[in-house]
This record gives sequence, structure tokens and C-alpha cells, in this order.
Amino acid sequence: MVHVTGFFAGILAFMFIGLSFLVIRQRRLVRTSLGHGGDDELYRRVRAQGNFAEYVPFALILLAFGEGKGTPVWIIVVLGMGLIAGRVAHAYSLLVAEAENPENYQLRTVGMIMTFTVIGLGALLAIFG
Repeated sequence: MVHVTGFFAGILAFMFIGLSFLVIRQRRLVRTSLGHGGDDELYRRVRAQGNFAEYVPFALILLAFGEGKGTPVWIIVVLGMGLIAGRVAHAYSLLVAEAENPENYQLRTVGMIMTFTVIGLGALLAIFG
């Protein structure tokens, strides 16, 4: 059983729902049902949601394989927390920091580094765990 990974999957699912609601709200505001219609705010929201959807499932699958192979719980917890922190940093950067200052993308870089670290370590656990 992959109880620890399931816990993090649940938290991340709520984050995804939140990002999705932000997209839906902005789509309604600018009356754009597909694409971003040239609206920068909608574009940032779509990319925050899309990037989340592109990386999180893969990371969770790798963590689940690692957990299933018997990786110590504390390692899965640390990686799960790193994934959440990375995704929060990335989304916050796109939705707030870069909206205020387009040159301020350091937090997004930190978020991606954290996400890639979790994916890389998760891959090692899935292969060798």
C-alpha cells in the first residue's frame, strides 16, 4: 500500500482544484472559453495549472513506486513535502510575483528545481528502491 504517497496526492489534488478555479474564474471574467484571448492574467493562470498537471502526476507515480518498494516513510515524506513546496513556489511565482514584476522569476526557478529534484530522486527510488 502507498498510504504516504496517497496523503500527498490528496493535498496536491486540492491544490489542482484551486488552480483550476482560478482559471475558470478568469475565463468567465474575460469571456474566453479556449486559449487565453490575449489576457496575460489568464495566460499565467493557465500555465500555472498546466505546469502543475504536467509534472505532479509523474512525480506522484514515482513516489508511489518507491513507497511500494519499501522506501523508508521519512524519505517519502521529505520528497512529498518538497513536491508541495516546489509546486507552491512555482504557482505563487507565476500568479503573484511575476504578475507584479515580470523579471522576478527566481521563485519559479526554485519551484522547478525542487520539482525536478523530487522527480529525479523518485526515479532512483523506483529503479533501485
